[in-house]
Amino acid sequence: MQLERGLYIVPTPIGNLSDITMRAIEVLSTVDAIAAEDSRQSLRLLRHYGIDRPLLAYHDHVAEAASSAIAARIDGGEAIALISDAGTPLVSDPGYRLVRAVQALDLPVIPLPGPCAAIAALSASGLPTDRFLFEGFLPAKSGSRCQKLQAAANFRGTLIYYEAPHRIVDALADAVKVLGGDREAVLARELTKAFETLHRASLEDMLCWVEADSNQQRGEIVLLIGPSDSSQSSIDDATRTLLLRLGEELPPRRAAALVAEFSGLKTRELYELLIAERSKDDNA
Repeated sequence: MQLERGLYIVPTPIGNLSDITMRAIEVLSTVDAIAAEDSRQSLRLLRHYGIDRPLLAYHDHVAEAASSAIAARIDGGEAIALISDAGTPLVSDPGYRLVRAVQALDLPVIPLPGPCAAIAALSASGLPTDRFLFEGFLPAKSGSRCQKLQAAANFRGTLIYYEAPHRIVDALADAVKVLGGDREAVLARELTKAFETLHRASLEDMLCWVEADSNQQRGEIVLLIGPSDSSQSSIDDATRTLLLRLGEELPPRRAAALVAEFSGLKTRELYELLIAERSKDDNA
């Protein structure tokens, strides 16, 4: 396999070493060098697949200098792979500076699909998947954490956060305080590993469950929080007025689709409202 010069974004397993694509193995086996966040973590995977390529350090402390150096090597004709400790690079990991440095030289950046803890958790959560907001790690301090939760409180979809195990109880307590204990949530822990856990409950019940079981305060954690009932169904007066006015000029589905595009509301919800309002007028 002959690779063209460029930066290859290569996802790696989040736990189970079998969760890697054939293409990822081919690329990692062929590139001139691999830029890795933590060489100790990366070597375990590379040795498992018999891959022996030079490693380059790439993490937050060296990002600026390393980005320039790696971009220069690619400009000189090399193919370089970027990997993170686990999952898809640049998702709550360093890397965007490197991508920009490579693009600034008009050089190719080639993304490979692969594992991502946030998407894996969402797919198995049972929460709405048509719209979601990934926020990375919540702040360590309660005040900042509450502010971030409040800012997303009315988002009309599922919220996704990464959380450190030693902070999960405090994070859930703040989520109950800010979002309300009845809000539905899912704790996805140690995905693809031996002690994988997926648990759905209200935020209040989730907090009690995690507090009572120290095992749930260990490992890699994804916290997903579903939309509130009001965020799923509330339509403000201005949006309602716009919908009804467009409904006078356009077919209901078209009017609903246009308003959904600009409001973030569900087309189905808007369509049903428009039909209900028309029915009221017909029966008046």
